[in-house]
Amino acid sequence: MFYRLVVAVSMIGTVTPALADADNGGRLAQRWCASCHVVARGQTSATSEAPPFSTIARRPDFDAAKIAYFLLMPHPKMPDMALSRTEASDLAAYIATQK
Repeated sequence: MFYRLVVAVSMIGTVTPALADADNGGRLAQRWCASCHVVARGQTSATSEAPPFSTIARRPDFDAAKIAYFLLMPHPKMPDMALSRTEASDLAAYIATQK
């Protein structure tokens, strides 16, 4: 348990949304996320189970670093995207642009 906590904390420290490339994040969103989430304004279809990126970005507690960390961990309803830390930061930066 302690080991997992140390790994998780060290991963948070290496996610750097300030240096992220939102344009690359947009490309990743189209590749990995658009089949479930609305990832851009002109998108016309997605599932009703996944929130649009604009909704995620407008949450009062939105934090790109937390989103990037979340994206690094597999989740039951999401595909295992096997993103690098840089890609997770890029994707989180893109989500932040969707406010």
